[in-house]
Amino acid sequence: MNDTPGRNTPGSAPSDGQDGSAIPGQSSPSETNGSAPQWSKDQPPAGQWSPPPGGPTPPPVPGRAWATPPPQRGRNGYGAPQAAKPGVIPLRPLGVGEILDASVAILRRYWRTVLAVTVSVALVTQVALVFVQRYLATEPPALHADATPAEQLEAASAYLRASFVELAPTMLVSVAASVFTSALLTVVVSRAILGRPVTLSEAWREASPRLPQLLVLSLALPLGAGVLAFVAMLPGLLLGGAGGATLAFLGGAASFLVAVWLLIRFSLASPALMLERQGIVAALKRSAKLVKGAWWRVFGITLLTQLLIMIFTMILAIPFTAIAFAMDGVGLGELSGSGFELSWTYLIVMAVGGIISSALTYPIAAGVTVLLYVDQRIRREALDLELAKAADTPTNDPAAH
Repeated sequence: MNDTPGRNTPGSAPSDGQDGSAIPGQSSPSETNGSAPQWSKDQPPAGQWSPPPGGPTPPPVPGRAWATPPPQRGRNGYGAPQAAKPGVIPLRPLGVGEILDASVAILRRYWRTVLAVTVSVALVTQVALVFVQRYLATEPPALHADATPAEQLEAASAYLRASFVELAPTMLVSVAASVFTSALLTVVVSRAILGRPVTLSEAWREASPRLPQLLVLSLALPLGAGVLAFVAMLPGLLLGGAGGATLAFLGGAASFLVAVWLLIRFSLASPALMLERQGIVAALKRSAKLVKGAWWRVFGITLLTQLLIMIFTMILAIPFTAIAFAMDGVGLGELSGSGFELSWTYLIVMAVGGIISSALTYPIAAGVTVLLYVDQRIRREALDLELAKAADTPTNDPAAH
């Protein structure tokens, strides 16, 4: 029986009817001109052979060293093709480092559009915060040394209520700023995944129709968490005393855990609402479906992102705090005095630092959320195939993905 072409081991006897000189698919020299084979003078060195492509690895032969090409790794293992990367991410399931790197890459590549959004939003937010800290700040209550636990709890509750009322304008401004930033940056990230440019006017044109629904969604989640915490702590607050304080603490701790679970479960609702153009309830259900079975992964990446943002913000705040104290002439020891009042110089310097910090951290947080959404759809729904088609089709709308 004749061996199939490409499976003869080097140095073995030719198969029946073959003289060993012909290359598969070509005629031998003796067949074309009737003469003996004409061998080239340049021959490979003795004992150095390469295994034929596609065939099995031959057994070791004494005196011969087989040169095996190194395997190539791909998405599915050895020899698999590499995933396409039309934009900031490869079109395959992403790792934690790839999600964070892509968020930073979006800031670098689309810095004109991104900073135009984030600097404007951070400026409005910090101005509102400056006026609140200047005119509405509440000093902590002064308690005498022999105050009872009930008195301490009542003073702390009054202080929290006053702080909430006074910070309500800033909270509303912050929520509106977050909605505006999240909407526009979601469009920017969706374009960055496909490697397409986007201007501020284009991002606004695509995001503006969804802003009212996104605002309702952004208010519903924290308000729902607040209502849950109030209901859980209400029995302890009504009971009063040390036992009531303990019960309120346990209820608050339990509601906090439930609120964290719900916030992570619905954390992908915002990009689902923006990119799939669904309603609020449908977006919440969509997020719950995508997060199901991957809650701890989404929680871990979200927590890591927030920790990195917090560390970056603290590092950036150190020099601005030092500059503010140096320009204002206030010593650190005066912060603990009961009559300390924040000056305009101090507030303005700290606001500049807040603008810079927010302008750089807003796109990171928004980018991680959208990329987590895309990653979960790639893992569950093979979205990478649709994105690959969209990347090859210039007229396709990336926001539809």
